[in-house]
Amino acid sequence: MTSLLILLQAVASNAIGYLGAGIGAGLATIGCGLGIGKIGQGAMEGIARQPEMAGTIRSTMIIAAALVEGVSFFAVVVCLLIVFL
Repeated sequence: MTSLLILLQAVASNAIGYLGAGIGAGLATIGCGLGIGKIGQGAMEGIARQPEMAGTIRSTMIIAAALVEGVSFFAVVVCLLIVFL
């Protein structure tokens, strides 16, 4: 943990660290959007094939989307730490 903070402080002192943080946050957001889109696509195809399983598929889809969004949120927080530390 300490080495991560030292690395973040070293990068934050440079202007290129700000650029990297912005690019990283953008890529994390784009990846999250694509991931949730693929989850939704798969869920809709599954519901179309087996309408009686709609409730189970929907709840599984929501859990998977929340996990993808959590990883994206963590990546954006790390990028903000680069900027503000």
